[in-house]
Amino acid sequence: MAEELARLTGLLYEIGLLKRYKRTGWLVAGVRDPESIADHSFRTAIIASVIAALEGGNPERAAFMSLFHDTQETRVTDIPYVGKRYLTAAQNEEVTADQVRGLPESVAEMLGGAVGEYEGQTSLEALCARDADKLECLMQAVEYREQGHQNVQPWIDSSLAALRTASAKRLADEVLSTGSLEWMVRVLNGD
Repeated sequence: MAEELARLTGLLYEIGLLKRYKRTGWLVAGVRDPESIADHSFRTAIIASVIAALEGGNPERAAFMSLFHDTQETRVTDIPYVGKRYLTAAQNEEVTADQVRGLPESVAEMLGGAVGEYEGQTSLEALCARDADKLECLMQAVEYREQGHQNVQPWIDSSLAALRTASAKRLADEVLSTGSLEWMVRVLNGD
């Protein structure tokens, strides 16, 4: 049991790397200090719960999968899509299996199951979580564009093209038709 706890503690420290690792695609777009992978995963989980609720799924399950959807990047980093063209990376399920080896069985099954379901797209919640990943990227691109970064349109286009649920598509349309701070103007105006 002591060895399992030591491995589990190690994994928790490892996951903490996601707070420091930056999303590298934004560096390609010219964003000097892009969001971290953890920043992305947090908002993705929120969005996943919203999409799942709108689609009649389980918001907690969708959010849960989203929290773990990029945890493999502690080991393989966030490889930009242009780099993936030239690399053969391990499947996320394989990386997760290595990450959970030697952990308490209940934890290993929980993490492996979440990643397997997400990657396999075997449930409505997994579909909502994947859409949330794409919608979060689209929202981040819009925010970076508002900050003056002009090279983000490919991220907007690819994110839009990847959306599958009706709710995510409707949300994307709204994201593209409003500014990222319009909510604040409404609040300040008493709406």
